[in-house]
Amino acid sequence: MPAPEEASTSKEPATFPSLGLIQPLLDALEQLKFTEPTEIQAQAIPPALEGRDIIGVASTGSGKTAAFALPILQKLWDDPKGLFACVLAPTRELAYQISQQFEALGSAMGVRCAVIVGGMDMTTQAVALAKRPHIVVATPGRLNDHLENTKGFSLRNLKYLVMDEADRLLDLDFGPVLDKILKVIPKERSTYLFSATMTTKVAKLQRASLSNPVRVEVASKYQTVSTLLQYYCLMPQKDKDTYLIYLANTLAQNSTIIFTRTVHDASRLSIILRTLGFPAIPLHGQLSQSQRLGSLNKFKSGGQRVLVATDVASRGLDIPSVDIVINFDIPTHSKDYIHRVGRTARAGRAGKSITLVTQYDVELIQRIEKVIGKKMELWETDKEEIALLKERADEACRLAANELKEQQHSSKKRKRGGGEGTGRDERDRDDDMVEAGMPSGKRKSRGGRR
Repeated sequence: MPAPEEASTSKEPATFPSLGLIQPLLDALEQLKFTEPTEIQAQAIPPALEGRDIIGVASTGSGKTAAFALPILQKLWDDPKGLFACVLAPTRELAYQISQQFEALGSAMGVRCAVIVGGMDMTTQAVALAKRPHIVVATPGRLNDHLENTKGFSLRNLKYLVMDEADRLLDLDFGPVLDKILKVIPKERSTYLFSATMTTKVAKLQRASLSNPVRVEVASKYQTVSTLLQYYCLMPQKDKDTYLIYLANTLAQNSTIIFTRTVHDASRLSIILRTLGFPAIPLHGQLSQSQRLGSLNKFKSGGQRVLVATDVASRGLDIPSVDIVINFDIPTHSKDYIHRVGRTARAGRAGKSITLVTQYDVELIQRIEKVIGKKMELWETDKEEIALLKERADEACRLAANELKEQQHSSKKRKRGGGEGTGRDERDRDDDMVEAGMPSGKRKSRGGRR
């Protein structure tokens, strides 16, 4: 197979009209205050409008949703028949966000979207699919469930397939499901594959699903933006909770996301912070879909200023104004660090990240500094103030431990009372674990992860 053709780059600064977009889309872009195309949009939209397949290598926050949505909507304007495009995303929250962007950009043409993700009622989704939406945005597991179980639903006439965050889709073991989906969609279609990195798995997926693609590469290596100030905060492991409370206290007026490695810590820290008067809410893969969306919406609207999240919130989510990202746990992979801190300092704004470093984390932090090509600065702390907080922090930790025990106890009682559920429910829980970032072979035994 020939190597993908590189997109040509013009020296003239691009404008949305110069890309060949139709007036209804230009009007929508103006309403949304999109003044000029980002680099990925300027390079991807012209070949996409010519009917070429696209490989887009671009980091989160680069404007890639509009890069694939605008060409699809322009072609839909010309031929508005039936189910037109399917977008696959690795997480439910990202699927909802992509759908919202399609609806906003396609507002003048009355575009209809359906979001098909795990954790929601299958029957309601089947009704939405029966109404013949133009765009389906889905997580692969749930889309495959509907292809296998929902009468009358198929992708036989699909014109466009988009795989967004393809590296993440494959990291989450969606490979076998993607293979099934690729077998039941038309060979004659346009395909857009967007990924933050070109791993060997993504290259294999590209060869299997794209025809003579144009490659558009905006970020050739992982990096953080220049407007992000990055700090580390040194502490003993035993005082980690106290230091986090100290930081929350010091930064109380800021909009903050705190990232943890496990679901347990996300729940525990949100309870500790609430106990001490901080408006904190958790976001992780073991909440119901309505709880997850509720947490996200409260945080986005400014109703709650602190979001305590696992890596389910680190990729793709566009939350307009996050002032601070705190890494309570250092991620094992450097690219996860870059995605986490990418939640702040977006679209040219400034932001800060603070990573908590204990005596066990020095090697991890050095590895991250090597990848991003810069040294983090030390975040200065007031040792006397931290010592004064210690007693209150310990009490809040005890209260949180008791509350979590009570929650687990009542959850077990509910399960005993209501039975173990149907096979369909088991599949939903399994799908949820995959979307939350757990390798498929370990889902049963590692319920505490993310």
